[in-house]
Amino acid sequence: MPEQIYHLHLISDATGETINALAQACLAQFDAVKVRLHYWNLIRSTRQLAIVLEGLKQYPGLVLYSFVDEEMRNQIEMICRNMSLRSVSALDPTLKMMAAEFGIDSAHIPGRQHSLDKEYFARIEAMEFALAQDDGQNMEKMYKADVLLLGVSRTSKTPTCLYLANRGIKAANIPLIPGQEVPVDLSKMKDTLLIGLTKDPHQLVEIRKNRVDQMGAGSNTAYIDIEAVQAEVQEARRLFTRHGCFVIDVTARSIEETAAEILMLLNRRADTPPEQTGRTGV
Repeated sequence: MPEQIYHLHLISDATGETINALAQACLAQFDAVKVRLHYWNLIRSTRQLAIVLEGLKQYPGLVLYSFVDEEMRNQIEMICRNMSLRSVSALDPTLKMMAAEFGIDSAHIPGRQHSLDKEYFARIEAMEFALAQDDGQNMEKMYKADVLLLGVSRTSKTPTCLYLANRGIKAANIPLIPGQEVPVDLSKMKDTLLIGLTKDPHQLVEIRKNRVDQMGAGSNTAYIDIEAVQAEVQEARRLFTRHGCFVIDVTARSIEETAAEILMLLNRRADTPPEQTGRTGV
């Protein structure tokens, strides 16, 4: 028998990032189910909603929506009710809870989290900073970083920096190269959170082999020799200890999980009195 495919419609009056993240988090718990996602973003008028209706008729399924406008919310609820489709408003429970706690109603302005405000420009600045300081470039500006990631090759330093930059964090990274000193004075980076990224040497070798194959380089190199890589990782850990870096093992972590750990450390650091900001490994 053909495999059953379920349809999930994600309908939003903004970019759809919120409900997409929610849907992906939930779908991760249903590996055995085949789901086709239908994205309907920036839906802000009855005319646009009519196009969504046609999609729902063609591919009936679950509906997850986020509308801050009450009229649009009522319309999609009625559509789903008339079509006997299961639907959930992603924002309603949280908005109602906040409104009750704050004693005021929400602004009902679509896409407000993506407005060109101070935080938006901070993210742009952080992204430019991460790109300019990637892989140890522009050492003279490295001391302005909120976070400095240190790690041997292929420990996901660059993508983690870019993820943090999207959260408005100025993140830089320096690759640790065997036989070479770190090109900045880490002892002077008192205002920067130092993070040491490490990974299982065997996994590093496999990742590096793929990299070498892609680049067409020779295989007779210490870059993919397990004993050399083990020594490289050990030396990096010694450096982390000397400079009091927070250590994160990224062997079984996604970039998002690594970034979440760093954000938590930054928040903890911000909440700690200056006299108690000594670094310890984690």
